[in-house]
Amino acid sequence: MSVHSPTSERPHSPPRSAVGVLPDQRTAVDKALVLLKSLADQDGEIGVSELARRSGLTKSTTFRLLGILQRNDMVERVGSDYRLGARLFDIGDRVYGPVSAQLRERLLPHLADLYVLTQETVHLAVLRDTDIVYVNKIHGHRATRCPSRIGARLPAYCTAVGKALLAFDHDAAEAAVLAGLPRLTEYTITDPATFRAELGHIRRTGIAYDRQEAAHGLTCVAVPIMGPAGRPVAAFSVAGADHRFDKARFAPALRRVAYEATRAVAALARAQQATALI
Repeated sequence: MSVHSPTSERPHSPPRSAVGVLPDQRTAVDKALVLLKSLADQDGEIGVSELARRSGLTKSTTFRLLGILQRNDMVERVGSDYRLGARLFDIGDRVYGPVSAQLRERLLPHLADLYVLTQETVHLAVLRDTDIVYVNKIHGHRATRCPSRIGARLPAYCTAVGKALLAFDHDAAEAAVLAGLPRLTEYTITDPATFRAELGHIRRTGIAYDRQEAAHGLTCVAVPIMGPAGRPVAAFSVAGADHRFDKARFAPALRRVAYEATRAVAALARAQQATALI
């Protein structure tokens, strides 16, 4: 008679990785991109532990991937924290081609003029499909919660810069309406007829407003910057906290700066045409 050990009759236990939490199926590239997105959502620097928590990664994996990204200038280390690296900004300049980069460079002095005149947060944005992309921003002295960041996209229909651009671009405006006008706040214009009437008013006055339509407590006023073909190429806006923001007060400054910016855009177009003929 053979003698069996008591443990020999026990069923085989599954490996620890098969019990409870499933293994992470994401590739290293997926995980690195998640880290970059988490850094992009952060104003300023952030530590490894918090990055790991937000990304759903282990701390050791987070630290290893950050090292790789740092060696490639995609992130920068500040003490024990991290932020996006300069190389990403160089890549971002190429996302929409040299036109946006040239516009940003040419219009920066005018954006600075607008800031000096208002002392509020000011933006430069362009239209991409039915979204707006912020290509430059100068922060005002009085902090205001604002979803805008350089390189960020927001729906055009609920922002002042977006409405300023859609008002003079019929095809883009109709595409925005057909895509739907989801409610971001209780002030968002979601009715197509009301939205089209709003754009008509903007065409008549040249001024667009965001009355807490994109974010609670935030009010903006914007003007388009027209190109040589009579179509807008970008828009300026001034943003501030709704409880203290006098929208009408900034309209003259916006019109004045937009006029000078339009002249600068025309000069840029003439220079580009001259270069093409050489």
